[in-house]
Amino acid sequence: MAKIIVLGNEKGGSGKSTTAMHLIVALAKTKKKVAVIDLDLRQKTLYRYLENRDTYCKRHKIKLPTGEKIFLKESQKDSKLESLKKEEKDFSEKLFDIDQVFDYLVIDCPGSHTNYSQMAHAVADLLITPMNDSLIDFDLLAKIDPKTGKVLGPSIYSEMVWSARQVRARSEKAPIDWVVIRNRMSQVYSRNKRRVNTALDDLSKRIGFRLASGFSDRVVFKELFLSGLTLMDLTDSEAWELTLSNIAARQELRELLSFLGLSECANSI
Repeated sequence: MAKIIVLGNEKGGSGKSTTAMHLIVALAKTKKKVAVIDLDLRQKTLYRYLENRDTYCKRHKIKLPTGEKIFLKESQKDSKLESLKKEEKDFSEKLFDIDQVFDYLVIDCPGSHTNYSQMAHAVADLLITPMNDSLIDFDLLAKIDPKTGKVLGPSIYSEMVWSARQVRARSEKAPIDWVVIRNRMSQVYSRNKRRVNTALDDLSKRIGFRLASGFSDRVVFKELFLSGLTLMDLTDSEAWELTLSNIAARQELRELLSFLGLSECANSI
């Protein structure tokens, strides 16, 4: 069966699509067959990233490792119950077909709650939640006392993940491996950073996720999106040069892949 990796949270701008794209290419570089579902049916940022990649390859007459887009549609039925049933049926059928052909399925969820997003969380083998390293984004995971910095309780998103874990437990599958990735970490040790550190360490023990460092805030990611490229493609392209910043970013990616248990992918970079 295909291993399912879900990128999820309910806030935009945290790096979900960028992280997803790098995972897709890292897996594809090791000859894994990767299916891709973008559940942001309006923005379709990940699909646009993949389309930019296809365009780049055609323009330069090269072939780069990539994933295969699998499409789902939002139900147009009037009844909420009927819409849910239709989307559950479509989602299950897609998963069955993917299991027959692919090694991995990478699902990028939107920055909002949808039926499809909830289903994706329930089937995730590996759930990755990128967040910007700030107290504003920490609200995604839990409520925090503004005076003491202590965690008061889980957020709506954390409660949804808990529900997904219960659904998965009833199916007698292995527990969801939940990893929270801290993106755009400041190099300056500030009061805000210290409070985020303390709160995340506390919360990880209380609700059960692993904490990883992700990507620093770098201009290169915006440039790569337009060409459909990733950090791993820079040495494969004559149009790009590896700067010290890019090399540092590749090391961040290598460390993240190793943390996620994808050592073969990390070693291929």
